[in-house]
Amino acid sequence: MSVRPASLRPAPLLAGLLATAGALHFLVPAPFDGIVPTALPGRPRDWTRASGAAELALAAAVALPATRRTGGLLAAGFFAAVFPANVKMAYDWRHRPAPLKAAAYARLPLQAPLVMWALKVSRSAASGSR
Repeated sequence: MSVRPASLRPAPLLAGLLATAGALHFLVPAPFDGIVPTALPGRPRDWTRASGAAELALAAAVALPATRRTGGLLAAGFFAAVFPANVKMAYDWRHRPAPLKAAAYARLPLQAPLVMWALKVSRSAASGSR
């Protein structure tokens, strides 16, 4: 069995990204609390925990071949669903120092590649490849 380069292993990398992000929601929740849209009911910390738990569940679904197709589709939907938090962050950080403002604005167009990555993982699972 040959080892495939990391660039050819989208499912394990996506699972790792989701697991890391999910864990950070519990280990360092304050930054995530600050980007929860105020229009959502309840406390920001509850939304931070819920989204962290969702990311951990998605990581597991993407990591397991039996659930990878569904996990990829759900991850794509999740990435689209959290886009309003990125918009809120960009708006809230518009007066911050240039590097922070640039980071907040850079997150906006990066959401589309995440959605595409998750869809690629789902499609590749459906076709039987990694």
